[in-house]
Amino acid sequence: MRRKAYDKMLEWKSKYAGKYALMLDGARRVGKSWLAEEFAKAEYDSYVMIDFSKVKKDVKSLFDEYLDDLDTFFMMLETMLKVRLVRGKSLVIFDEVQRFPRAREAIKHLVKDGRFHYMETGSLISIKKNVEGILIPSEEMHIDIHPMDFEEFLWATGNLSMMDAIRSVVVSGKCFGPALHRQMMAAFRQYLVVGGMPQAVAEFSSSHDLKMVDGVKREILNIYRQDIHKFGGRLRHRIESIWDELPASLSRHEKRFKPGDVEPGLKMRDIKEAFHWLQEARTVNLAYNVTDPNVGLKMTMDGFALKGYLSDTGLLISHAFDENELAAAEIHRRILFDRIELNEGMLMENVVCQMIVASGRKAYFYSRIDPNKADERMEIDFLLAKTKTGRHKNIVPIEVKSARRFTQVSLDKFRRKFHSYIDKPTVLDVKDRRIVDDVVYLPLYAAPAMLEIV
Repeated sequence: MRRKAYDKMLEWKSKYAGKYALMLDGARRVGKSWLAEEFAKAEYDSYVMIDFSKVKKDVKSLFDEYLDDLDTFFMMLETMLKVRLVRGKSLVIFDEVQRFPRAREAIKHLVKDGRFHYMETGSLISIKKNVEGILIPSEEMHIDIHPMDFEEFLWATGNLSMMDAIRSVVVSGKCFGPALHRQMMAAFRQYLVVGGMPQAVAEFSSSHDLKMVDGVKREILNIYRQDIHKFGGRLRHRIESIWDELPASLSRHEKRFKPGDVEPGLKMRDIKEAFHWLQEARTVNLAYNVTDPNVGLKMTMDGFALKGYLSDTGLLISHAFDENELAAAEIHRRILFDRIELNEGMLMENVVCQMIVASGRKAYFYSRIDPNKADERMEIDFLLAKTKTGRHKNIVPIEVKSARRFTQVSLDKFRRKFHSYIDKPTVLDVKDRRIVDDVVYLPLYAAPAMLEIV
């Protein structure tokens, strides 16, 4: 599988590997270990991969006994793991390094020594429990590994040039046309169902068996639940309650998370730490409400008003129907053939948030509830700050629509109230590209191309 992170890894090797180790951050089963090993095989003369989830105690003991004598440390390491490391041409990979924090702490000394390059992979790596009592090395660079984005999914399923065609149309301002639009929407619906977890994509690419794909996703969801119980500590019950409530929260018209649905009487301040645990574990993406949609979205962010999305929409589908595998298989088919009867909006909004996060941006939205003034009641699904800012019109509001017929009352109110702030209001929906009354309507599959130019 081709991953975009590979290019960033090449840049690290050519410019920074002599001074920094590279940490691949990401959720479990997102492909970090596979990517690290594929990179090592292709870009180095030799490598060693130490998996701290199963490595023997003898190897771990080297970090306590020989870090002050690196000649002996590496001689013993090569002997134990039966590998030959070449100075300046080998990569040492610490896999699942959060399971042995002592190795991560040693990075400072190993990088300074300079004889090899170092890469780490970690899940739940920034959760406090995994770094207690160690000195976090400053000699680390980080790359976030997300679930496969739509373009990576297209590459894995043999559509090597589809996203380039999408980019071309978005930049030109033309329509896709009925035939091309149907083809691209069909591919997008496949992505919606399968998601971007590499194992699920690989299964779909090889078998096209949705039941097998669903089985892969359920296994991943089970691992995430096990992690909550194992690493959640005193928060584990609330973390699990939030995790279970997310699909229902997204299915509501008002998608802002309601703490009372976790436990009556709770406030957001009571569950914020648990929410952040899920975010740090990279299993959810959080979007925050902003009170003043101007250029500095983060400056007016309300940390207690948020929406929670699953990090992968394919996982969301399996999670939402986890009580009935037969029902989930039928839902998969209905989504593929555009015959779904449930609230498809939650899936579309989730996948757009997933795309925003994969593009390296933070997710924000605007919501205001005023019981006395109808013109002040509005909710905009997402807000983007333009990468090139000016004195005015630096915000792009985005509405996500899953139906062919819809209203956009909130967007119209938002345009009237904040007309001096906003540029190119955009609606992502299931129809072809068009412009009506200065609003840009783009098909959902064009969102990644739009994010590249905003």
